[in-house]
This record gives sequence, C-alpha cells and structure tokens, in this order.
Amino acid sequence: MGDATRQKVEFGDFQTPLALAREVCALVVRQGFRPAAVLEPTCGTGAFLQAALETFPEVSCVRGFEINPEYVEQARRAVEQVQRIDGVGVSSRPSVAVHGADFFDTDWPKVLASLPEPILVLGNPPWVTQAELGSLGSRNLPARSNPDRLRGIDARTGKSNFDISEWMLRRLLDGLAGKQGMLAVLCKTTVARKVLLHGWQKLRTIASASIYLLDALRYFGAAVDAGLLVLECHPAGGLPECQVYDSLDGGRPLSRWGLRDGMLVSDLQGYERWRELRGTGSPGWRSGIKHDCRQVFELRRDRDRLLNGLGEVVDLEADRVFPWLKSSDLAARLPPRRAIVIPQRTLTEDPAVLRLQAPKTWKYLLDHAHLLDKRRSSIYRNRPRFSIFGVGTYSFAPWKVAIAGLYKKLDFVPVSPWNARPVLLDDTCYFFPCWSAEECRLLHDLLTSPPALEFLSALIFWDAKRPVTAQLLNLLDLVALARFVGKKEEVVRRIVQRQEACSRLLPSQPSLFDEGVTECSE
Repeated sequence: MGDATRQKVEFGDFQTPLALAREVCALVVRQGFRPAAVLEPTCGTGAFLQAALETFPEVSCVRGFEINPEYVEQARRAVEQVQRIDGVGVSSRPSVAVHGADFFDTDWPKVLASLPEPILVLGNPPWVTQAELGSLGSRNLPARSNPDRLRGIDARTGKSNFDISEWMLRRLLDGLAGKQGMLAVLCKTTVARKVLLHGWQKLRTIASASIYLLDALRYFGAAVDAGLLVLECHPAGGLPECQVYDSLDGGRPLSRWGLRDGMLVSDLQGYERWRELRGTGSPGWRSGIKHDCRQVFELRRDRDRLLNGLGEVVDLEADRVFPWLKSSDLAARLPPRRAIVIPQRTLTEDPAVLRLQAPKTWKYLLDHAHLLDKRRSSIYRNRPRFSIFGVGTYSFAPWKVAIAGLYKKLDFVPVSPWNARPVLLDDTCYFFPCWSAEECRLLHDLLTSPPALEFLSALIFWDAKRPVTAQLLNLLDLVALARFVGKKEEVVRRIVQRQEACSRLLPSQPSLFDEGVTECSE
C-alpha cells in the first residue's frame, strides 16, 4: 500500500465536494434551523465551512478543526475567499478560525461550551473502522474502552469493532447535551443508528432525527449504505423516532424506525402490529461452528476419498467427520458438498481426548499444527489446543431449522440428516435444533407464517453487515406465535422449555414426538 493510499485509509480521507456541502446546508435552512455558531470538527479542505458561510448570513462564529496541516491551510484559504467575496463590512463578519488539532486530543465539551447557541455541527467524519486502523498499526485511534459494556465473548468476536466516526459523533452528541443545537453529518447508516441509540438511551435530549439517503458511490467511490444524519438537540428531548428519506431533497419519508422496548426496530408500524409476539429473548437459536482454518477442518469428497484444502487425501475416524453446510449452501438449498472435522463435542471437552478415542484424527491435527496454531482470533486464547468454537450437543441435533445470517432475506430452511449423519453449519448460519422430523416441520411452519415473517421484518435492518442474528431470532416468542396461528401450542412450549433447560445446563429431557432421549447437557 502506497503512502497516499495508506493515509487515505488511515484518516478516512474522503473529501466532501463543495456542491454536496451546499446541498446539506440548504437542507438545514429548509428545516428552519438558524445557527449562531457552526462547528466542523474534521473540516478537511473546508468545503462545509465555505458552504456554511455562504448559506447562513446570521452566523456569528465559525470554527473548523483538522489534523492534516496541508488541509488546514487550504481550509483557511477557502473561508478567506468567501469573506472577500461576500462584500460584508469587516465589523459584520463572523468570527472564523481553522485550528490544527487531533480530534482525539480535543476537549469537545469545552469547545462546544464556548460557542453561542444554537450550534450547528456539520461534517463528514472518517469512514474507517477500528479494525482497519489496527491492521495498519495506526495511532489515529481513541483510547481503548468498552462503552457498550459488551461481555467478553462479544467483544472478542467482532461486536466491539466500531467505526471511528461513531466514536466521534458520540463525543460530539455528548457535548451538545443540554444545549440547543443540530448535528448534520454524512456517515454510514449503520453508524447513524448506533449514534441515535446512544443519544436516545443515554442523553434523552434528541428532539427530532432524520436520515437522508445518499449515493456514496457517486460522491465518494464507497460502496456502502450512507446518508446525511440530521438530529436536533433540545433539553426537553422528543420521541425516539427517525424518519428516513430517499434523498437530500426527499419529500415524504420512506420509513420510520426508532426505539421501542429498549431496542431499535426498523418498522415502527409493523412492530406495533405484532408486538404481542415479542418474547424475552430466551435462548433457542444457536450460531454454527467457528474454526478459522478451512484448509485443515473443511474436507471435500472426490469419489470415495476425502481431500482437505491442501489437496491431501484424509483418512479419519468416521465419527469425527460430519456433513457441512455454509451460508451460501444453505441460501441456495444445496445438499452438503463438504465435510468438517470435529475435534471436540462441547466447548469444555479437550481435543486431546482424541489421542485415545480417535488416534488418526489426533495425528492429523498434530501433522497440521503449524497451521492450527497460527489462528489469530482471541477466542482460542487460553483454550485447549486445536479447539473450535460454537460447538455443543445442540450442534449434533439430527434436524434443524436454519437460516443464512449473511443474506438479505428471511428464508428459513429445514435441514435433515445426510446419510444418517447430522448436518453441521458454519458460524454465519443460525439454527434451532430439533430432535425429530415432526419438530422440524412444526417449527418451520411457524417460522414461515406471515405473522412471524412480519414481526421479524419489523426488527431487521437489512443494511447491517449481519442483518439476522441469533439474538434477534430469539426475540420471537414461539409459544405466543403458536397460540396466534393455532398450531400445537403445548408442544411448542415443551420445545422451548427444553432449549431453556439446555442453556441452564440441566439434565436432558425426553424428545417430544418419540421416546428417544434429547441430548442437551454440556
């Protein structure tokens, strides 16, 4: 990566075209907001500062901050040019200053407290994530923290990765708390939601909120869902709702989403209609297996042979090899084309038991230890050698109702045994374990019913990286759903209770449709 490209990535350097900055300022005027002060905390070459000076004749104070010294000089020249052209007397001109400063070292509450109200915060903060900066070894990062109090496993498996702009906008929103002001910033729609959730839950001073969708590819060459987040702050606050428009000059909102019952819902009207199906989030849905070494763990069949990702013929104990489906297979409803090597049946089982129980599999893992020991994810830290993650007795349920989490549709798929073996799923899939074909059919019928699909659709933001999650699926109360559609409510209740018992590590319980024993203890 060249120095110029590295800097563009490291600092999220996507300069805002002046024409777009002018459109944003014009929208603020249409909303009837008249700022006394304008602040742009990452002003770049000064497009927003220039547009603000052109658009708001009553503004008395304009401040820009920028870390790049070259951009600081360009921004200063841009605002000086506007002031020369406007023809206004020197005594009537607003106070304008562009400061060279690092966002993360700036005391934003102090800066905001120094400005006259109402305050307009404009800008286009960096479109880069903490993980991307970490991969570059960048120091352009805030101090490490866990502001959302994520539990350890969530923090280690990706939920703690954040957009730098989210951290920035939270700080600015915190600084606006208790003041009259407006935030009008370009950002990813996923960032906008997180910022609004923070404001609604922690500050309660957002009077109104809107998102105006934007063609990010056209303006910035970035293929992401993005828009202009506009939120007005007032000490009295307002309803936790957000209107979404299809463009900066959109007339009627496309949709309305907001905060209900402590969570963000994508369709407020749909959620209110099916609110009685909201459960407590009891566990039932699981994610598939995570292994992080496809070359070793994933196998393909070549006639009567099994080959690993290195092209080697593999001979292992049959009880350690299972049919394997990935999200793409599940979404296409394909039969298993691969197999997976399973070194442990539960998270607490040490793969070293293979030394006695499955010596060929143990030797295979030892022979490829140079690859397995290089797995970088911290979830394997302080765990037995060759461990995988997301495995439990639920993984080996013979039937499952599953969904591909990465795909933009609610498509529930019944998964049956393959060659008399339970089919295992990768960690981009979610599944509800079933212990008979009857259970599987019943749950599939419930989940594909219109009430279930409409309820879940009201919760899902399809622009999210992983729109469907186990946490979201567990919010659907299957018992209430069965009651509503008139399908074997008591049977469904026992299915759900069994899953809850499994999660509490209680002894196994009988299956509901036959006399077999349900495996669920770990």
